[in-house]
Amino acid sequence: MGSCVIATDFKWTRGDSFRTIASAVILAALLGIAYLLSTKEGASTAPISLLIGISLGIVLERGRFCFYCIFRDGIEDKNTTGLLSVFAAIAAGAIGYAIVFGQFLPNTSTDRLPPLAHIGPASIPLALGAFLFGIGMALSGACISGHLYRIGQGYLRAIPALIGTLAGFAIAFVVWNPIYLNFISDSPTIWLPHNFGYAGSLILTLVVVTILAALAIKKGVNSDPISGERSLKISLRSIHQKLIMERWNPLVTGGLVGAIGTIAYLRVEPLGVTRQISTTTRTLSLDNGIGPETLNGLDKMAGCIAVVSEVITNNGWLVLGLIGASLAVAIAGNRFKISAITPVNASTALIGGIFLGFGSMISLGCTIGVLLSGTQAFALSGWIFFASVFLGVWTGIKLKLHKLG
Repeated sequence: MGSCVIATDFKWTRGDSFRTIASAVILAALLGIAYLLSTKEGASTAPISLLIGISLGIVLERGRFCFYCIFRDGIEDKNTTGLLSVFAAIAAGAIGYAIVFGQFLPNTSTDRLPPLAHIGPASIPLALGAFLFGIGMALSGACISGHLYRIGQGYLRAIPALIGTLAGFAIAFVVWNPIYLNFISDSPTIWLPHNFGYAGSLILTLVVVTILAALAIKKGVNSDPISGERSLKISLRSIHQKLIMERWNPLVTGGLVGAIGTIAYLRVEPLGVTRQISTTTRTLSLDNGIGPETLNGLDKMAGCIAVVSEVITNNGWLVLGLIGASLAVAIAGNRFKISAITPVNASTALIGGIFLGFGSMISLGCTIGVLLSGTQAFALSGWIFFASVFLGVWTGIKLKLHKLG
């Protein structure tokens, strides 16, 4: 094997210069906002949330970490490489959460739960909400986090989808109290460390994701290679291609998502992208006399739960960072393309968004907030959401709902 050499054969164009400058300006603006937030009294963790959002936006965009796209590729094209990034994210996050939980709640023999962790009731509405969320993904073309980062790529269909998400939350608020009283209030909240301890829960989680990964590899007869072509020649072109242009390795992407999730929980709150959306919807609903003033049980449950607020929440800053950073790296990689939007695909996105919002509310979160943060926190609710949302996407694809737009 020869030694690696540094080459400088990369031909930098005027377009590359423009895109790089534009990307740098956007990222500098986001970092500047984070700095200004840190200088204000009472800023709390807002600047950290923004920085976490920036990190997440870069990783999601560069790794193409969209749950719908990943599930669709596996179901329709038998390309399961993307699924490995999800399993890697769960595994990496579970390791991180186990360490952090040991600091917050060393003794798992009591009935206490780690503070703020997304550990929800294992209920029928959880499974139903996740299934409807999966249907909404198929109709609208992405999950909520996928729509947010793809806005940065110029995906205009995300706009009616997110408007529909607001409407879906509003509908869910109206019917929440009877759903909670009849189906959720008596449902068990099952946290694996209560039965298996941290070590046992971590081993169980790693065994499950390993089995699922092995199954995905076996079924993925048309899968892309996990890593691209390797070259002994290191050049500016190859570095630019790997970092900016090519899709990141799914295992690296998943590992980074898991690490970001651990940092988010340690410093602010578990990862999730629906809290600000649900908060905005809740505030607007009450201002217009829509829905009950009190939502039973929400103050006792963890998740991406709506509160009434006239200001940007920590989650709002995270979403801002996510969209802005995705835009920056999409521009740098020449992936920013304004997509065509028609009455038909806008309508299906809107309807799909309603399913996303409604399903997210009664499930207390989405693919990031319940699936990832929940499974990483060793909550059975996370795995129920995973299975149900996958079934929803599978059903939507078999019914060809994704072809309507």
